[in-house]
This record gives sequence, C-alpha cells and structure tokens, in this order.
Amino acid sequence: MTDVIPLSPIDRLLAVIAKLRDPNGGCEWDIAQSFATIAPYTIEEAYEVADAIAGGDPAAICDELGDLLLQVVFHSQIAADDGLFGFDDVASAISDKMERRHPRIFGDSKRDDVRKQWEQIKAEERAADGPKSALSGVALSLPALLRAQKLQSRAARVGFDWPDDAGPRDKIAEELVEVATATDAPARHEEVGDLLFAVVNYARHLGVDAETALRDANIKFARRFAAMEDRAGGSLAGLALDAQEAHWLAVKTSERRP
Repeated sequence: MTDVIPLSPIDRLLAVIAKLRDPNGGCEWDIAQSFATIAPYTIEEAYEVADAIAGGDPAAICDELGDLLLQVVFHSQIAADDGLFGFDDVASAISDKMERRHPRIFGDSKRDDVRKQWEQIKAEERAADGPKSALSGVALSLPALLRAQKLQSRAARVGFDWPDDAGPRDKIAEELVEVATATDAPARHEEVGDLLFAVVNYARHLGVDAETALRDANIKFARRFAAMEDRAGGSLAGLALDAQEAHWLAVKTSERRP
C-alpha cells in the first residue's frame, strides 16, 4: 500500500479554491465571481490585516493574513479558469521582481544608496513599458489620503515640489481662506478637497504618513469618546455641550497623566 503524501498548506489551499470554482460540483457563489466582484473583498481583507496588526494579537494577525492570502489564490484561480495566468505565475513574477530590485542581496551590486537604487530600478521598469506619465500606476482605488501622498511623491521625483515645508504650510492657510469664501456647495466641495490635499502635502514634507496619522487619530477619538460615554453613565445624549466638553477635557487630562 502506497502512503498518501499530504499536500503542503499552500497546495491544499490551491486545491480547495480550485474545487470551489469547479463548474462540476463546485460552489455556485464562487463560480459566479470575477476579478471585479472579488476586488472589494480584497481591499477589505487588507484593512482587516492592518486592524489586527494594530490590535497586537498574533492569532488575529495570522487569521487575517490567511483571509488575505485567500484573495490572492481566488484571483489567481479566476485567471487560470480564463486561461490568463495561474498562482505559480503570480509567485514567480513577484519573486523575479524582488530579486531584480535587490541587486545587493541577489546580485553583485556594491552600492550603498539602497533606497535610491530601488527607485532607479523601479523607474527603469516603468520606462521599459513605454512612455507614461510620472503619475501612472497610482491606483484609483487607494484611500484618498494615501493616493494624494503617492501622487505628490511621484510629482516630486521630477522636481515638481516645494523646496521645504514652508510652501505647503502657507498653502494650507491659502486654502482655508478659499474654503471660507466659497459661495456654493460645489465650490465648497472643491475647496475642501484642495485643503485636504494641501494638508497631505504638508504632512509629507514633515515625514508623516497622512493615512496612518489619520487612522491613529480616528482610533484616539473613538477611544476618548467611549471614555466620555462611560463618565456620563453610558450616553452623552441630552447633555449640554459644556458638560460634554468637560468630559472630553477630563478624558484628555487622564490620558496625559504618567
């Protein structure tokens, strides 16, 4: 009797998804999916990985990374079903890219300016694909703050940037005036967008990742608001604004104590 060799974990996952997508006996929902219908779940799972990391729970991180890996395998199976590419092609392509972008590790480069070399290699890769805008490849589906930061960084590579943080700081003041003087809803919409873009630019010049900074600010606000509700007996509803403000200041003060 021949022993059955168990599948590796990744081969098992590939087999599971292939079976779910099998037109003969697979899952109707999985069979009906496409790149477009799965894309929102892929984005959601990436955020859930970030949440798990922020929570510091290794078990949750492991679980969410599994969910994210499932998305990669699912997309790869959709592609394989359409005769486009498969999971091995995805894995090979990213391995080739990482080896190509780390010539000091996988090649014979002796350069010490690792970051500059990385950007140079990426630029050469983009050039090999033909003439494109300096902003090409910045995904539309990125969170708005993150996309703004990437667009600004790309523009800065070709010299379109303020020489220091004074320029973007002054731009914020200018945009605040334009928001205040906007005369209708469409104008306010546009000017608030310009203001947010200017704030992201200022953050970039200060070396602050705007997306992460706002995410942390959201977490801080939610934590402090929950503490306010606890102080108020479970709800702030019905409390005068002065009373709510007093709870807010008390919570802030308590967080600052050693």
